[in-house]
Amino acid sequence: MAARPPPAPPARALLLALAGALLAPRAARGVNWGSQFVPSMQQAGTRDGAGAYEVVSVSLLNGDPWNPMKTADSENHPGVLNFRIQLTNEELIVNLERNEGLIASSFTETHYLQDGTDISLIRNYTGHCYYHGRVQGSSGSAVSLSTCSGLRGLITFENNTYILEPMKNATNRYKLFPVENLPGTWGSCGSNTSGLTLHDRLPLASQTQTRRQKRETLKMTKYVELVIVADNREFQRQGKDLEKVKQRLIEIANHVDKFYRPLNIRIVLVGVEVWNDIDKCSISQDPFTSLHEFLDWRKMKLLPRKSHDNAQLISGVYFQGTTVGMAPIMSMCTAEQSGGIVMDHSDSPLGAAVTLAHELGHNFGMNHDTLERGCSCKTAADKGGCIMNPSTGFPFPMMFSSCSRKDLEASLQKGMGMCLFNLPEVKQSFGGQKCGNGYVEEGEECDCGEPEECQNLCCNATTCALKPDAVCAHGLCCENCRLKPAGTACRDPSNACDLPEFCTGASPHCPANVYLHDGHPCQGVDGYCYNGICQTHEQQCVTLWGPGAKPAPGICFERVNSAGDPYGNCGKDSKSSFAKCSMRDAKCGKIQCQGGASRPVIGTNAVSIETNIPLQEGGRILCRGTHVYLGDDLPDPGLVLAGTKCADGKICLNRRCQNVSVFGVHECAVQCHGRGVCNNRKNCHCEPHWAPPFCDRFGFGGSTDSGPVRQADNQGLTIGILVTILCLLAAGCVVYLKRKTLIRLLFTDKKNTIEKLRCVRPPRPPRGSQPGQAHLTHLSKGPTRKPPPSSTPKDNTRRVLPCQHVDISRPLKAPDAPWPSSPQRGLPPLHQAPRVPCVPARPLPANPALRQAQVRPQL
Repeated sequence: MAARPPPAPPARALLLALAGALLAPRAARGVNWGSQFVPSMQQAGTRDGAGAYEVVSVSLLNGDPWNPMKTADSENHPGVLNFRIQLTNEELIVNLERNEGLIASSFTETHYLQDGTDISLIRNYTGHCYYHGRVQGSSGSAVSLSTCSGLRGLITFENNTYILEPMKNATNRYKLFPVENLPGTWGSCGSNTSGLTLHDRLPLASQTQTRRQKRETLKMTKYVELVIVADNREFQRQGKDLEKVKQRLIEIANHVDKFYRPLNIRIVLVGVEVWNDIDKCSISQDPFTSLHEFLDWRKMKLLPRKSHDNAQLISGVYFQGTTVGMAPIMSMCTAEQSGGIVMDHSDSPLGAAVTLAHELGHNFGMNHDTLERGCSCKTAADKGGCIMNPSTGFPFPMMFSSCSRKDLEASLQKGMGMCLFNLPEVKQSFGGQKCGNGYVEEGEECDCGEPEECQNLCCNATTCALKPDAVCAHGLCCENCRLKPAGTACRDPSNACDLPEFCTGASPHCPANVYLHDGHPCQGVDGYCYNGICQTHEQQCVTLWGPGAKPAPGICFERVNSAGDPYGNCGKDSKSSFAKCSMRDAKCGKIQCQGGASRPVIGTNAVSIETNIPLQEGGRILCRGTHVYLGDDLPDPGLVLAGTKCADGKICLNRRCQNVSVFGVHECAVQCHGRGVCNNRKNCHCEPHWAPPFCDRFGFGGSTDSGPVRQADNQGLTIGILVTILCLLAAGCVVYLKRKTLIRLLFTDKKNTIEKLRCVRPPRPPRGSQPGQAHLTHLSKGPTRKPPPSSTPKDNTRRVLPCQHVDISRPLKAPDAPWPSSPQRGLPPLHQAPRVPCVPARPLPANPALRQAQVRPQL
């Protein structure tokens, strides 16, 4: 194997120097705060490193002093709150509404006893203390405050962001200061993907699909059911006050929900947990190891006892270097990697909230807003920029850039975030129900927000009731205030591993998103579905090297990934060392490709690592890998993605090539009787004309999760009925035109063979004729019935003889003499027999057999 070049020390030193420059606090660069509050700012003497602030007073609009309750579970926190902030030169009127959708009905608070026993509480709050709002008269303003322990939070207006906090040992006195003055430790995100874009870095399976199959994902509300965990160091930093830590975590979630609302994403808190005794997994200053440990704990311990979409750890540990947070990229809803870690680096919960929003963005598939991407941000860099900036610092970012929106849409179209489209249960929300909060709660038929913002033609915004003649007001299965028919497609599949959803005809909401069971084959037999995405080595090679790239032979994976260095490995072990790949797991390490462009196409900080492997029969094989200078980035874009097929019947999981049977897809598919596929909820999605749950009887297709494929079936039935009617009309026309022929064929008197045999007899000769007639009578050995008088005129020489009635139940006895061997004339087939009257018009000739029998005795 040819030697591979190590990273150049000068280049690495240059990168570190650039990173240090980027991470320098922006307050030191002379950021302009604006002149409105500067003249009255006082220098804080009670906080280290704090800048200037203004002392303000807060009162209700009626002039009464503001005296908030001191506990989070008080029933006296109003649903709507309006107060006045008196500044030196002017006053601000702030309008607030309680963030009703913040806390789910399944919300739990968990802490631990000294013996390690976990205690989960469901607190019956009737009104919480977390608010969203705006500054009256200021367009584009945003307010996110808490009234749990005084008035505390974030106020943004006139392109400036300020922090409001109560002063210690002072009644109704507050500090208002720019976020630039907020003390804390500032740094960067460990998931540094500078120069990378989601659209290029990861294979977008839906790029080749038609626009008809793409969802309007940004227009659909998405819900992240979030759990926030505080480690033991955070518990100690907050004075070992359990209630204070819980309030801080909820306040962080309240800010994050405010940040994500413009993206039509709601943060719904389903639980908070405090490790007040000991850490439940190893949390150290190494952010990479801490992240892996936390994600493993979440999968093994947290998920089985608490259903949620994403979990974030708020840590009091100071991570190494400048990292203040880290999260896997595009991992939302996965059991293995949907989470992140955040260092609580500021006195205010706002600092951790901004970092959590940033790391959550990575889970959504958002990348950093770098200069080379040309992102558009409504907020100037000196005013904080946007949330996905590579470094977090002064002042706080409050919104997402155009690049973040594109990254989010691309990852959703690819199939990420399958769990985000189900509406959490909020009918008994943490703060009770309220008409106008946008949630349809118990006792409400609809809720389109406040009257001034409601644009729904089917809902009365004042009463939250449907308008007359309206059946529905919300949902993808509601159109023109009417329910769409059952079987109407409401969510098309986004990729080869996604399943469509259909309206049920009974609900205005589209069923929750479901997808193919993990381990189901996709793209023929080239890949397997995993978390709703079909991953293959070829897709990843095209992503890294452009069109024309393909996976290298297996020997490249085996030889390169057995080194256990930055250029060939199976990830990192628990000690943050590069792990060697065994021969079996080689195709789950660093991906090796051939062909494509001359250099990687994923960014300027990616380099090509080429290895020549000599063959025994002569010649060499060129193996092309990639190395991206990302520091502690996770995951490495050059590593094979989880869920990629590594062999027949095997898939990459945790850098190991494991049997696909671990998912149980074959056992699940058996119950579908070969007429459907198994979805991620282990239910059958049946083909049209077969009914769930087991596709063993006729029905309308679909599944119990995704609705019936009924409309498509009705279309086929309608076509079948129309074809049948046309065929019947054509047959009726033919019958009418051929009616005379058909009547003649159907009603003509035809005699069967027996009836014809009854009429076959020699003719009666006239008187005095041959004795053959007497001999025939002699053969019958029975009395001969005289014929009835004939009505034929006497002068008619052609006398018509009547038929002799023969009793076929007593057949004639054959004569004793043997029949001659001469051939006899048989009766022709019935269809060939000519139509003759029952009585012949002329006498029949004598039967030659009878004549021979008469002559033979005379010999």
